[in-house]
Amino acid sequence: MHSIVFRPQAEADLFALYRYIAEASGRGRAGEYISRVEKACMELALFPERGTRRDDIAAGLRTIGFERRATIAFRVLDQVVEIVAIAYAGREFESGPSDG
Repeated sequence: MHSIVFRPQAEADLFALYRYIAEASGRGRAGEYISRVEKACMELALFPERGTRRDDIAAGLRTIGFERRATIAFRVLDQVVEIVAIAYAGREFESGPSDG
């Protein structure tokens, strides 16, 4: 089984997503949604080689959709799944993951 690591950008994306949903629909709903996103990320530990390869953006990048509103971008590195970013409501991944 792979371990899961959230890059700083992915953590920032989750926080921004929480704030956005909390403002629109309340903190309870925001917390529930973020929990489901995090669970989907953790499930990549069992089957990490799924999703759509996006080598056009960055070598080794993969994406999966989440509840038709979000996209989770990740890379599989040896025994680690690195969650790179989480895009919500049509936001595009315009450039590859940074080194930070």
